[in-house]
Amino acid sequence: MDDKTILSRISELVDQEHRLRAEAQANEAGTDDEARTRLRELEESLDQCWDLLRRRRAARQTHGDPDAQGTRQVPAVERYLQ
Repeated sequence: MDDKTILSRISELVDQEHRLRAEAQANEAGTDDEARTRLRELEESLDQCWDLLRRRRAARQTHGDPDAQGTRQVPAVERYLQ
């Protein structure tokens, strides 16, 4: 996956996240379990995409192979401080 594809995926995920949050806000009763689960999954996917993009850029800057970078599992990227 190249940087352009990753950025496109990030944009798609952000759009989905915004739609879900807008729907939740419009529904004054709050979000159901399914919507909360989907939001968590979107956030995790976004974290994975951003992590991959950062590592690809770092590899490129250090003359490494950005294509050798792969997506890390959710527990690895969830431990980062933002």
